[in-house]
Amino acid sequence: MKFYKVFIITFLSFAIFSCGSEKKPTPAKFTLQVDGKTQKFQLNAPLKANIINTNNGPITAVEYSLNDQKLENSSTNPAILETTIPENMLLGKQLLKASVTYGEGKTVPVVKNITVLSNSKPKIYTYKIVQTYPHDIKAYTQGLEFFRDTLFESTGQYRESSLRKVDYKTGKIYQKIDLEAKYFGEGITVLHDTLYMLTWRSNTGFVFNPDNLEKIRSFSYKKSKQGWGLCTDGEKLYKSDGTEKIWILDPKTLTEQYAIQVCDNKRSYVKSNELEYVNGKIYANSYTKPSVMIINPKNGALEGIVDFRGLKEKVTNHSKIDVFNGIAYNSKTNTYFVTGKYWDKLFEVEIVEK
Repeated sequence: MKFYKVFIITFLSFAIFSCGSEKKPTPAKFTLQVDGKTQKFQLNAPLKANIINTNNGPITAVEYSLNDQKLENSSTNPAILETTIPENMLLGKQLLKASVTYGEGKTVPVVKNITVLSNSKPKIYTYKIVQTYPHDIKAYTQGLEFFRDTLFESTGQYRESSLRKVDYKTGKIYQKIDLEAKYFGEGITVLHDTLYMLTWRSNTGFVFNPDNLEKIRSFSYKKSKQGWGLCTDGEKLYKSDGTEKIWILDPKTLTEQYAIQVCDNKRSYVKSNELEYVNGKIYANSYTKPSVMIINPKNGALEGIVDFRGLKEKVTNHSKIDVFNGIAYNSKTNTYFVTGKYWDKLFEVEIVEK
């Protein structure tokens, strides 16, 4: 009996050891190597990449995509990608993906981040002053918007944030409501007779009735952490958040659907602040700089820069004066209205190419 027990224990130990020592299959190891030192590629530029195969079975097929858009491959070798960046590609940081099929029909994804840039330089514009109007020197201007011949203005700073209706010719405030002290007001826009307003770091936006400035409801940001500028093309909303991204919001749910990234032919741009949509383009104050960016809303291409240098020197200098900010378009006069934070003047201007 003793010999039988020893035999059973020995047999079980051997069986357990044998099971534990079985080799598990080695996970597939592929890497995607992209040609080029900077990993930055302009629209319509050639893009080359290849799959590095480490101890795997032979590669039988590869499907390549950029930002989920399938890429055509002119190479006869599936492990090598030879293509061109599509003209309709979104700009900025995008995901290059290779779905690698190898061995006995197994498929694994391999990814690499690249940056897509515009293939044209932005045009340079300047301004001509049409008229100068008085402006509340105590207003930390965030958003400007014309609606029914009235200029709406939002202001920022904690315990100073407000939404107001203004007679732009006299600077008189028709109506004003103050935000709670915990909110730092940001950009505004009007879509379908409804006014939308952002706040900075509170992850909160507000919906107002523009007729009486009655607050209808609030909403939260889902993917973008901050609220900066806001505009509309008449169908959807565009929201900046201080990064290179401008988010497209669903007008019904106010959730972020996707984002464009602002880029020219060399780099990306951050800090798009107050936004205005004019004739198919987004006009965006460049925060801390006396300039406005003209952006293609379809892909994020920076198509123009408006140089507003010299404007700040035309307002009253004082201890609290701050940066250039605020842009509104008046479709009846075909002119733009701009000002700054704690500026005592509002300027009606024309934008002209240099």
